[in-house]
Amino acid sequence: MMKRRTFLAHGCGLATVTAASSLLQLGLARSVAAQGAQDYRALVCILLAGGNDSFNMLVPTDNDQYGEYRSIRSDLALPRDTLLPLPGASANGRSYGLHPGMEGLQQLFAEGDAGLICNVGTLLEPFDAEAISSGAARAPLGLFSHSDQIQQWQTAISDQRSAQGWGGRIADLMQGPNPANGISMNISLSGNNVFQSGASVAEYSVEAQGNGAIGLNGYNDGSEVGELRRQFIDGLLAARPDHILRREYRNRLAGSIDAQQFFVAAMEGAPLLSTPFTGDPLSAALRQIARVISIREQIGAPRQVFFVTAGGWDHHDDLLGNQALMLPTVSRALLSFRDALQELNVADQVTTFTTSDFGRTLTSNGKGSDHGWGGHHIVMGGAVNGGTFYGEYPEIYPGNGLDVGRGIYAPTTAVEEYFAELALWFGVTPGELDIVLPNVRRFYSPESLKSPLGILS
Repeated sequence: MMKRRTFLAHGCGLATVTAASSLLQLGLARSVAAQGAQDYRALVCILLAGGNDSFNMLVPTDNDQYGEYRSIRSDLALPRDTLLPLPGASANGRSYGLHPGMEGLQQLFAEGDAGLICNVGTLLEPFDAEAISSGAARAPLGLFSHSDQIQQWQTAISDQRSAQGWGGRIADLMQGPNPANGISMNISLSGNNVFQSGASVAEYSVEAQGNGAIGLNGYNDGSEVGELRRQFIDGLLAARPDHILRREYRNRLAGSIDAQQFFVAAMEGAPLLSTPFTGDPLSAALRQIARVISIREQIGAPRQVFFVTAGGWDHHDDLLGNQALMLPTVSRALLSFRDALQELNVADQVTTFTTSDFGRTLTSNGKGSDHGWGGHHIVMGGAVNGGTFYGEYPEIYPGNGLDVGRGIYAPTTAVEEYFAELALWFGVTPGELDIVLPNVRRFYSPESLKSPLGILS
């Protein structure tokens, strides 16, 4: 019989890197169905990198469960009278409150623009407490490893390492190799990432400042020297090299310059937003995303996927102090972003969601919490059936079979179910869901007439 300690160790082993994804062959299978559509939709992925301790973001408030929470969390427990109450109850009749610094999320939840998904994580297959205790449950590759778990949240493949993410696979299907005006439908505010990388599609990287797209150094500076530099570069680009590699480099450089200038010109014409944003990096990134969404017609983008990382969540030390500073930042940024999308009249067409490496231990290490597994997440948007808890918040008590040690709860909702909900809303057809999420059938049947979790209308 596999003990819990053995189960913990089982997930940390290395595995051989497997062959390249079949999307190398499937990525160009069809052109975009969505590009012929008149409706616009966007997904905005926020990665809380480092492993957010979401058991202090969403806390049970009914007497018995709060008592168990306070007992097992000890010095990490939040006082119940400081928690922000949420209306309604979960499917098991429990009541919950938010971290005291998340008034913005409380407002979004109460107004029906945000939902909370409980105990989500990477899984190889469905299992229950009996499977854990009997040794039948298999753990994902590299469980508790930052790099492995971030990659698995971005690829939705938990039994091998892949260089292609599920956002990239969506773009392979919907965009193909030739994006409109040279601007990929996948736009990153955090540089290169696996989530947006496909077989033929890469992210278009922009910054949160100015007009986003950074040009070739000195190419557009307007000075006398800059003008000479520009003429020199234009002369090189006007040449037609005979060598295939030189020709390819020339074409890519010219295309990049054209795309950057097009993007900047479009952003210069973006409407001014009256919605206030704070100056923190996440708010600045979400403000920039709202500006990019406002020029979607100029870009020619009926579908867009955005990615931004908000790092620093690996709180082995000073958990309470760090979260008191960081969770309010997330909450305020989400509320401002919702307000900006309403100002642009696209709130129903944009769905924002959080991801993280993993949840964390309910037990304290004396200073903070350590790497865990299942955790809770936020989904926001006008199409979200908000004000509701999705998934299953695990019962907190000593001896719960889902607790594989130190208050590390095995997920009760797989990332595949979470992402299938988002992909189907975005326009991926049930027949394409296997391409986007290769292991989805272990948790959800694409032929089902029922949505995976019921989050999105």
